[in-house]
Amino acid sequence: MGRSDRPVAIVTGASRGAGRGIAAALGGQGYKVYVTGRTVREGEAPLPGTIGATAAQVDAAGGEGRAMQVDHRDAAAIAALFERVADESGRLDILVNNVAALHDDLVKPGPFWEKSPDLVDILDVGLRSHYLACWHAARMMVPAGSGLLAFTSSFGSVCYMHGPAYGAQKAGVDKFAADMGVDLRGTGVAAISLWMGPLLTERSRQTLAEHPEQYEKFMADAETPEFNGRVLAAIHDDPGLAELNGQTLISAEIAPRYGITEAGGRAPPSYRAMLGDPRIAHPAIVA
Repeated sequence: MGRSDRPVAIVTGASRGAGRGIAAALGGQGYKVYVTGRTVREGEAPLPGTIGATAAQVDAAGGEGRAMQVDHRDAAAIAALFERVADESGRLDILVNNVAALHDDLVKPGPFWEKSPDLVDILDVGLRSHYLACWHAARMMVPAGSGLLAFTSSFGSVCYMHGPAYGAQKAGVDKFAADMGVDLRGTGVAAISLWMGPLLTERSRQTLAEHPEQYEKFMADAETPEFNGRVLAAIHDDPGLAELNGQTLISAEIAPRYGITEAGGRAPPSYRAMLGDPRIAHPAIVA
């Protein structure tokens, strides 16, 4: 078994979008980043981006990128990913659960029954796949006594956003963080869910062009995925990490704790007042 001198992260769904920027930001913090996704050649997907290109961005930022083609619908493929990380690196410091099956109908107007039923795939790749990844990750992290299980989430967990399938997935990962956090108490490992604001990604730029009247105001103050990656690295390094375990955090609200801003010192706004508060889990535990 190898042993990495660098901290090690897995970022799922990192061919593009939030995952790409988070992986690059972790590279900038010196991480060895395993970049997962399905796209290995440009043009295979409707949107630009490949796992190889993201791994190269990790390298360029000062980290060490590893492109891993993984179909997160496949439980055996997820298991093989973690076996590879354990064999090559001997450690895992951060797991960023970001991969999700996003259907083209997601942002189309109209009720759920007028859209494709395949929107429900987000509960497979985006919920089930996250649970399996955390199962493998915890079995590496808990014996080591440290680590961070992170979920990329949004205000859609508590308000209507893109319909019921998307909302259920976001509420589900917040609940994963809360309940995994109970099991992780005292282990040195923490689980958190991170509500990101509107993001500047390939998909959001396309959506903005198609529906400017709906998204132009939100996108004016959008966050970069890299901003959220730096926030996740800081959360992992926080001496008070145990106090954050199980919580759903708003990226724009916790970033000032670590002095993190966007380029030029811009501080992205929190949409709590407009879109809602993270749910606070009841303290009861029924084992």
